[in-house]
Amino acid sequence: MNHSVWAYIAVMAGVTWLIRTLPLTLLRRPIRSRLIRSFLTYVPYVTLAVMTFPDILHATDSVWAGLLALISGIALAWTGGSLLAVAATASAVALIAGWFF
Repeated sequence: MNHSVWAYIAVMAGVTWLIRTLPLTLLRRPIRSRLIRSFLTYVPYVTLAVMTFPDILHATDSVWAGLLALISGIALAWTGGSLLAVAATASAVALIAGWFF
């Protein structure tokens, strides 16, 4: 491998290490601010949504089939459907809509 590739890997490892260790070393007391605590509560959900949303729309050959599957999954989850029911319904809708679009 080229030497610059190893430098890139070392820099990425260093940045990752800093991102994970700096909060542990700088924030020794519990966070008392309600704003920051509520912000940190929603970070995992937003990150997951941002990572999966584009893939949901482009999982099939047609964006419309993905959009219908997304809407059906959101509707079922909103009404209290289980994770298995939401995933199965969205997959079935994507499969059936893929036949028409």
